[in-house]
Amino acid sequence: MAKTEKKDWRFNLHEIIYESNTPAGKAFDIGLLIAIFTSIIVVMLDSVQSIHQHYGILFNRVEWVFSALFTIEYILRLISIRKPLKYVFSLLGIIDLIALIPSYLSIFFVGAQSLLVFRALRLLRVFRIFKLGHFLTEINFLTQALKNSIRKISIFLLTVLTLTVILGSIMYLVEKRENGFSNIPESIYWAIVTITTVGYGDISPVTPMGKFVASIVMLTGYAIIAVPTGIITHDLALASRKTKHKFESCPSCGAEGHDHDALFCKYCGSSLYRS
Repeated sequence: MAKTEKKDWRFNLHEIIYESNTPAGKAFDIGLLIAIFTSIIVVMLDSVQSIHQHYGILFNRVEWVFSALFTIEYILRLISIRKPLKYVFSLLGIIDLIALIPSYLSIFFVGAQSLLVFRALRLLRVFRIFKLGHFLTEINFLTQALKNSIRKISIFLLTVLTLTVILGSIMYLVEKRENGFSNIPESIYWAIVTITTVGYGDISPVTPMGKFVASIVMLTGYAIIAVPTGIITHDLALASRKTKHKFESCPSCGAEGHDHDALFCKYCGSSLYRS
């Protein structure tokens, strides 16, 4: 009997903390968002020196109250699932932990409390709360696309790096030192700034040959700037066609983004339905 009550207690806690499709779960998540937003406002106001002089002590107390609440919430998230480590190393779990660390770092390092603005990352939960889970699951698409395209992008970046070294070295040869191209590293810096179409203008060619090389670099920059975008977009499209999603979270690890007909969690292998 006690075992059943314990199971029901954890089940109810999981429904409140992880599920947003119940009245209690939605109320909890909305309250959490309000607390996160309020704590961020407090941190930002505390960074204004004139306001800090008058309300610094009050803000410090309020920040610690929020830190205590978020710590309790984090512990409850670990308690309410069967495999807490899966949640700890998930995207939202890592974000939640990062949001807590600055509070306790401020005990040992002065000024670390300014890092509490990382709590803004926790506002990502708004997508799940207001039935916008399909936006949040696009993060999984993007992650998968980046993994699939990492080799292509690495080769592309290596090619661009080689090209900038060559073009920078050419500019060092054709331009004079007094024009800013005093050494090869400076010339490579100019090539990178130019080929990426940033164009600070702190170094610019003066000689006819230098201007000709610069024109080639500019045109090359326009030609290659869309290449990594195309690579990622292609792999993103492939990833999106392979996966269907549902927004219920796993009762064991808290992960979302499973197939509609899935019976078991794709991340930890646990059943998605409690018996």
